[in-house]
Amino acid sequence: MFDVVVVGSLNLDLVVSAERIPSPGETVTGTGYHEYPGGKGLNQAVAAARAGARVAMVGAVGDDGAGETLRAVLTDDGIDASGVATVGGVPTGRASITVDVEAENSIVVVPGTNGHVSPAVVLPSARVLLLQLEIPLPSVVSVARRAADDGVLVVLNPAPAVDLPDDLLAACSVVVPNEHEVELIGGVDAVVEQGVRTVIVTRGAEGVSIHSSEGRLDQPAFPVDPVDTTGAGDAFCGALGARLAAGDDVAAAVAFAAAAGALATTRHGAVPSLPRRSDIDAVLGPS
Repeated sequence: MFDVVVVGSLNLDLVVSAERIPSPGETVTGTGYHEYPGGKGLNQAVAAARAGARVAMVGAVGDDGAGETLRAVLTDDGIDASGVATVGGVPTGRASITVDVEAENSIVVVPGTNGHVSPAVVLPSARVLLLQLEIPLPSVVSVARRAADDGVLVVLNPAPAVDLPDDLLAACSVVVPNEHEVELIGGVDAVVEQGVRTVIVTRGAEGVSIHSSEGRLDQPAFPVDPVDTTGAGDAFCGALGARLAAGDDVAAAVAFAAAAGALATTRHGAVPSLPRRSDIDAVLGPS
């Protein structure tokens, strides 16, 4: 059995650095360009693995150089990739990302093979299923419902935010939006009303708020000097899934995840910024 199974996207991120993010119709001169492995699914799988979990990835890549690159990332981090399909004739997903000097970003995602992840994918046995919304929504709903029926803890990161079907929310134990996404999915109360036990809202430098039937609990942010916020939310979600699978209560898992998310902002790129367990423990200090 795996600790965490991630069903989601795998992308090659094309990252441009610039003084500022251009307004519509405006051209600015970039200061740097890099290509990084990414996609919310891949990012969260790597984050969970580096946090100490035994992880399997389920998704799709193309029969191209980008697909080979992303498979190599999974192998390097010890992630089981037997559930990653190769789709011929369709390019691997891409994300175009602009990062400004304040470490803020603007992202456009082209799904490519991520749009071919089937609702019928085989789910390895796991304690936690971690989902996002960069693959077709019917596939997310299908795997969430099947996992919930098998007693798996289902954690949903609703990004990019869309209207969430009632049957998807009914299958989720934990929903993790950021401060913008939570409003786009109807607000905390609306999500809780659908039977979700815990809603965890990440708020950047303002920390994290945990909402449940027992009320609200706040986790302060860990102070860092950010250089790139890309992947910070995925670092949080992957680390959260790892600690929930290990048996931590929600408050302890959130504190661990908040430290991981903070550390991810101190390096450029998504996957390259994802911290390892020893680094997270160092931020948390003695227990």
